[in-house]
Amino acid sequence: MADVAIIGAGSWGIALAKVLHTNGNKVTVWSIVEDEITMLKEKHEHVQKLPGVKLPEDMEFTTDLESAVSGKAYLILAVPSVFTRSTAKSMAPFVKEGQIIVCVAKGIEEETLMPLTDIVEQEIPQAEVAVMCGPSHAEEVGIGLPTTVVAGAKKRAVAEEIQDIFMNNVFRVYTSPDVLGMELGGSLKNVIALAAGMADGLGYGDNTKAALITRGMFEMNKLAVTMGAKQETLNGLTGIGDLIVTCESKHSRNRKAGMLIGQGYTMQQAMDEVKMVVEGVYSAKAAIALAKKYGVDMPIIEEVNKVLFEDKPAKEAVNDLMLRDKKMEHGNLGWED
Repeated sequence: MADVAIIGAGSWGIALAKVLHTNGNKVTVWSIVEDEITMLKEKHEHVQKLPGVKLPEDMEFTTDLESAVSGKAYLILAVPSVFTRSTAKSMAPFVKEGQIIVCVAKGIEEETLMPLTDIVEQEIPQAEVAVMCGPSHAEEVGIGLPTTVVAGAKKRAVAEEIQDIFMNNVFRVYTSPDVLGMELGGSLKNVIALAAGMADGLGYGDNTKAALITRGMFEMNKLAVTMGAKQETLNGLTGIGDLIVTCESKHSRNRKAGMLIGQGYTMQQAMDEVKMVVEGVYSAKAAIALAKKYGVDMPIIEEVNKVLFEDKPAKEAVNDLMLRDKKMEHGNLGWED
């Protein structure tokens, strides 16, 4: 049995707390929001973000970051990506040398273009920082539906420790050394899911959705490989797998926000309606900045940015994508003549 702290009491943090406790670990959940911790202590359920998922009586909940972090075998960093740096900075004084920290949010910092593990390593240099992601909605993990994810770390032993504490008969964990590829896949797919949601909101059909997913995957692959990630990673669970579930699922907040925008909501109105952090909105600017930095053409992500931040109508964005210059699907293929 390991002593584990979940830093962040959103839906994903709560679902992972349930998995870890089921596996026999001692679990403490931290949140900066006092009312949230009070609710969890009283009801043993996050009634707003993960209703119906009951948490065991011996799970601990606290707003005291020092007591949550100190002495734990593993720290699971589950705050939204926009709060990763500030939370890591607050955690740093209490983190021991060699502490394993697992980032489970998805995002790229807009100002620095850094993925989350790099941010945590910068703020907590004494830690061993890892990532875990894949096609995994909290609503399904919380009720024990079969789910498969990947644990990524620079050291094999660290990834395998994470695999050991999380894996059970309904939560399968693979390992990978390609942390960059995993983080790029997990972040970029949220932007593509916004586009897929916009298509749904506009009333377009399966043909449109399939095209957006496929060409979006092409854009993700091209940027990630150019940055040094492995194509196998983007073609696996943390790339195409995560992209499919986020573009298609009723649980996807990115797809839902995109649908609302397609129906005429502004970006802010859509975020307010979803009532949870829409990571794709925060990753969109970073994604297009990375595309420009590395000289990669990403027309779908470029159009999503125009819809989000320049008030371009979603229908016009789709039209402009359809009317781009004629080209081969894969430029590296050619005829012999």
